[in-house]
Amino acid sequence: MTIELRFFASVREQLGVAEERAEVPAEVRTVGELRQWLRQRGGAWAETLAEGRALRMAVDHAVARPDTAISDGCEVAFFPPVTGG
Repeated sequence: MTIELRFFASVREQLGVAEERAEVPAEVRTVGELRQWLRQRGGAWAETLAEGRALRMAVDHAVARPDTAISDGCEVAFFPPVTGG
């Protein structure tokens, strides 16, 4: 499955990449599994996407939970929590 990845704000800065197209293994079916798979890259990927770290995710521009399904051609975005005031 091929998906589009987007990284915003501090996530983009820490990873050093704003976007990429990724070929994801068939066993990766949810946003949580994708996050875990990306952490296996090690280094900044493991640190930035670490379990328990405050991070928001979206699939095709809709806020997603770790159990949100991903599919071929979808766009998955990772970004820090946003606060306003």
